[in-house]
Amino acid sequence: MAEKVRIADIHKYEGQEVTIRGWLYNMRSSGKLRFLLVRDGSETIQCVVFKKDVSEATFADTDQLTQESSIVLTGVVSADERSPLGYEIQVKTLQIVQLADEYPISKKEHGVDFLMDHRHLWLRSSKQHAILRIRHEIIRAAQEYFNKEDFILVDSPVFTPNAAEGTTTLFETDYFGSKAYLTQSGQLYAEAGAMAFGKVYCYGPTFRAEKSKTRRHLTEFWMIEPEAAFFDLDDDMQLAEEFVSHIVQSVLKNRQPELQTLERDTSKLECIKPPFPKIHYEEAVDILKKNHIEFRHGDDFGGTDETVISEQFDQPVIVHHYPAAIKAFYMKRDPQEPQYALAMDMLAPEGYGEIIGGSQREDDYETLLQRIREHNLPEDAFAWYLDLRKYGSVPHSGFGLGIERTVAWIAGIQHIRETIPFPRTLQRLNP
Repeated sequence: MAEKVRIADIHKYEGQEVTIRGWLYNMRSSGKLRFLLVRDGSETIQCVVFKKDVSEATFADTDQLTQESSIVLTGVVSADERSPLGYEIQVKTLQIVQLADEYPISKKEHGVDFLMDHRHLWLRSSKQHAILRIRHEIIRAAQEYFNKEDFILVDSPVFTPNAAEGTTTLFETDYFGSKAYLTQSGQLYAEAGAMAFGKVYCYGPTFRAEKSKTRRHLTEFWMIEPEAAFFDLDDDMQLAEEFVSHIVQSVLKNRQPELQTLERDTSKLECIKPPFPKIHYEEAVDILKKNHIEFRHGDDFGGTDETVISEQFDQPVIVHHYPAAIKAFYMKRDPQEPQYALAMDMLAPEGYGEIIGGSQREDDYETLLQRIREHNLPEDAFAWYLDLRKYGSVPHSGFGLGIERTVAWIAGIQHIRETIPFPRTLQRLNP
């Protein structure tokens, strides 16, 4: 009996009879020959059906096949230099599992709304395959890095009683008669983990009810968030640059075919190695002034501002010491210049904007309590968080990396909606 194999492993079976199971991606005919492009999720391979090598019924079955029909093929693996894989399969038998209806996504150009309405099928295309394999590699490399650096994974809850990033972007839900919110960040819980384990990270979905239609925003996105005890802002920035460099270099090493499919200019990624440039908020404001960008000092940077700042550098740039007034309540202020928060953002090059936001956290109980009151936040919801400052408080820092924005940058994708399998935006909840 022929061994069932994945197409990605086909190079191991030259000259052997194998069985593959997958879907018909495309087919062309030439007299007594049928050339079937078959994909199984791991790769795509050409399968040649020669009339004299198969039964009449099998050859007739090929004429019934429609795009995306599911099939099982058995044949002999042979080398072929013309194939992207270097191999093809000489078919002996073919079994139709299901004949697909007429496939709605054709080779012609389709509008974005049409493709997003058919996202469940669009995922099968070569470009989307490449993007999501790069996404997979980014997540794999991120977790690999934290494992190597002895960070412990501490999962954070999705339902929370409190806000992490301001109350205006919370998704509220009923929780058995009480108000609860979909998490904006796992950070607060990661801080508790850091006080228990020293170095931790959390990874999961986060939610922001932002009424934004930009190419950089989703209402549901994924973040990976490290938190470390006895880390100050400098430690945090160094962790961020080493972490991002590891991710980029891992994608370059392991996902070259996908980067080629996307026609990504990898020369712009090869230089992503620490140290990254680091500039004060005031230096960033000066860059905007020199480039004649209208900007009100003390504001946070918008998309255009981030693009102009990042365009001055070939690597990600870290902007630190933002005005405290525009930053979250939990961010520690610089003792020497209390008008600034010990905060930092990492801006990706090529106009992709912020991919990391982080800070040193306020570790003093009375100061944090005052900040909570200044922001009119419910003290009872933060009682447990304040506890962390009562029982062995230490300086600590962390950040969050947005997976989708990182995918967009590394893959060279212009809109964030293609960086996640099923995007959720202001106007999209389906499929």
